[in-house]
Amino acid sequence: MADTILKVEDLTLQITTPNGPAPAVRGLSFSIGKGECFCLVGESGCGKTITALSILGLLQHPPFLPPMGSILFHGEDLLGLREEELRRIRGRRISMVFQEPMTALNPVMTIRAQIDELLEEHTELDREQREKRVLQALTEAGIPDPAQRAAAYPHQLSGGLRQRAMIAMAIACEPELIIADEPTTALDVTIQAKILKLLKRLQQEKGLSLLLITHNLGIVANMGDRVAVMYAGKMVEQATVNEIFENPRHPYTKGLLKAMPYRLPKGQRRLHSIKGRVPALHELGKGCPFFKRCPSKMDLCSREDPPLERIGEALCACHLFRV
Repeated sequence: MADTILKVEDLTLQITTPNGPAPAVRGLSFSIGKGECFCLVGESGCGKTITALSILGLLQHPPFLPPMGSILFHGEDLLGLREEELRRIRGRRISMVFQEPMTALNPVMTIRAQIDELLEEHTELDREQREKRVLQALTEAGIPDPAQRAAAYPHQLSGGLRQRAMIAMAIACEPELIIADEPTTALDVTIQAKILKLLKRLQQEKGLSLLLITHNLGIVANMGDRVAVMYAGKMVEQATVNEIFENPRHPYTKGLLKAMPYRLPKGQRRLHSIKGRVPALHELGKGCPFFKRCPSKMDLCSREDPPLERIGEALCACHLFRV
């Protein structure tokens, strides 16, 4: 891909358990181009968030073991950097909008102080310039009366304003890549739409690359360029957003799409659901992790985990396309 800024290759993350190390992410590979919105989709527990945290070096060791594989940012492997080297990238060149701003923001610091601390760490701006940049970032994030909101503590803001404050922090140092982990969790529908519209506008105006983590395919349809579907720590399908919606291949992807309300067939009142649950880490065997829930399973699926292979313009890990 031209102008690739992030390339994840064969990323494997293991977590310690009473029964020994268990794979939380298995052989994950993807890339993100300049100005692109790449989406990671899947149910809770599929490995999306820990993938994002591993990019920024935010996983705790233990319980996680050191990551295997590589995470290349402009060709430099982030997994090989020391903590002080990562700190120069984290927040400055790659930033993150966390899932729950009430726990991500410092409750005893004002919004101004938190953004100012970031700017002081990563820029050469003096105090007056930092103050102007704080207000500018809050304005860009769509926060009304930014001077008043800057003086507030997180608990004094609504959920939507807290999320916008998180976005203001993420863009304050004008990074190249923003990781947005379920950025509309716990927000009402109208606020969700405004936050997503804001992220899309900022991406287009500033040429940002965006790694968007979600389980909502409706968000993917409106925001994404390409999408990777994850299941039980493994990528099972990757394609452009149009390809995923028009020609889904993996049975899990098809199940996720059928569960979308607007795709409910005329006359059908009950939403489709995928029976069962995502297997726990200690339950992963030799076969396909989706085997027990798959409506198209074969005997081979219980014995062999299919590799991710190219099928046309997409990538898919399913025995249906190998027999």
